[in-house]
Amino acid sequence: MKIPDKKLEASIIKHGLVTAQQLEQARVEINRAGKNGPSLQTVLLNLGILTEDVLLRMQAKELNLPYMELDNLSPEPEIVTLLAEDLCLAKGLIVLDRDDNGLLVAMENPHDHVTLEDLGKITRTKIRPALASRGAILRKLSQYHEHYKVKVVEKLLAGVKDQGLQLTESMGLDIQNLDQVSEQAPIIKTVNLFLLSALMKRASDIHLVPDRKLMHVKYRIDGVLQESQALPISMAPSVVSRIKIMCKLDIAEKRRPQDGSFHLNIEGREIDFRVAVTPTINGEKVVMRVLDKSAMMLGLDHLGFGGETLHTFKQLIHKPNGIILIVGPTGSGKTTTLYAALQALNTGDKNITTVEDPVEYEIEGLTQIQVHGEIGLNFATVLRSILRQDPDIVLVGEIRDLETTEIAIRAALTGHLVFATLHTNDAAGAVARLTEMGAEPYLIASSLRCAMSQRLVRTICPKCKVAFEPSVEMCRHLQNHAKPLADETRIYRGEGCRHCFQTGYRGRTVVSELLVVTEEIRRMIMRRASSSEIQTTALGEGMQTMYRDGMQKVLQGVTTLEEVLAVCEDVDIGC
Repeated sequence: MKIPDKKLEASIIKHGLVTAQQLEQARVEINRAGKNGPSLQTVLLNLGILTEDVLLRMQAKELNLPYMELDNLSPEPEIVTLLAEDLCLAKGLIVLDRDDNGLLVAMENPHDHVTLEDLGKITRTKIRPALASRGAILRKLSQYHEHYKVKVVEKLLAGVKDQGLQLTESMGLDIQNLDQVSEQAPIIKTVNLFLLSALMKRASDIHLVPDRKLMHVKYRIDGVLQESQALPISMAPSVVSRIKIMCKLDIAEKRRPQDGSFHLNIEGREIDFRVAVTPTINGEKVVMRVLDKSAMMLGLDHLGFGGETLHTFKQLIHKPNGIILIVGPTGSGKTTTLYAALQALNTGDKNITTVEDPVEYEIEGLTQIQVHGEIGLNFATVLRSILRQDPDIVLVGEIRDLETTEIAIRAALTGHLVFATLHTNDAAGAVARLTEMGAEPYLIASSLRCAMSQRLVRTICPKCKVAFEPSVEMCRHLQNHAKPLADETRIYRGEGCRHCFQTGYRGRTVVSELLVVTEEIRRMIMRRASSSEIQTTALGEGMQTMYRDGMQKVLQGVTTLEEVLAVCEDVDIGC
């Protein structure tokens, strides 16, 4: 519900929500846009001076109505479905409670007296209006109204058809064409909806999480877990059983964790789903990892590395021997970077072998081996065997112990190029991690070529990208950047649109730092210098920190300051 500019200005001044300087800044933006420019409300939201939550709370206070935060509420399904979903969607409202005083109805426009009067006639009871955001109302409706879900399915299928996609039958997934989806049994249709929706939204994971009343369906999109909808808990056992059948798991076993997988093909796009089923106190939880092979096959040039970092890294991966480490936490894109590097080296004249846990993507031309700890086939055992197979390049999925470390070092010193991942916070910390495992410093110094630390940040949606002037606090962070800020520095954010599902972000890119083992750093490793000492020397030799790389991407309009600070808060951000 948009408020006229004059009324809004009077209200925010009355409630002390903005300063005179902020209000003047908003007026300047409006005047700059001209006659058909945005409203005061839109400008205040875009500039980050006010949030939607603050505005709605102010409106509720002005209207003397309660403000409902729907995302934190779990009303009874029979209460929510008292009114037809068509009416709820058209008018932007949802029924939350019923008592002796009537119905509590959250509305995006509680000033709509005609609708209030109509609701009273329909329900033959008193209506107690409350204020809520339209987005929150629609999200909550989607969790409860079965008919609304069917409409979502129809729209989803129409969207897939518009993109010219056709599903083909594969292991356990009986979708032969999209028109048949609406004719399938409810449980099969529900599961197929999760899969289709996940693919359309570019989700990396699907979570089915049960509680006492509902099974929540969540998607991890661009690294962030977002709730999509919820099903009655009574449907949960059938949904889980359907997924187990697709994975050829034991549907009768509900007390122990089970792992499985199935395959889907869409117009030549090969999609693998890796499934983990775990028992909880409320039933079985299912997490499905979505592995899109076509999305994985990216070259190094398309991952987002800075120009100098990319140039140096390309030179290093073409060296004949040595260890190249990619470090960072789980979910930081290490495997993607390694696969991109191997793709660049996979020219057919080299014997490339990988040891992984698990093998996430099959790449033609590579020998890929998956470890099986339960039969003693671990990284060290496989790596020892690989070295008798005349390899040129070896990829070790993760260095976890001293035995694996020593074999990798020995391989590097005997003429092999070894790629590996390691869990550390920053590039300089990789050396300390190897020594903590028990590796000798002189062996590390002789074999290590470089250590690259990386994180993933969401990129701003190009469809709703807008510029704004950074606040004083933002400028404080940006001024740590190597170059001084211009007087009229502008940075960007996404307003939220259908293209990005109202998040303001679409896709991810990498922020990184590359520590090259130079002669000086090699000497420091030999004398067991600390991580901070190595970091200081590397900075003096020209290394760019992950924080500075992130700040560059903020100033270039690639990502937001909030994203960079979120991933760099656990690393040294000094310049």
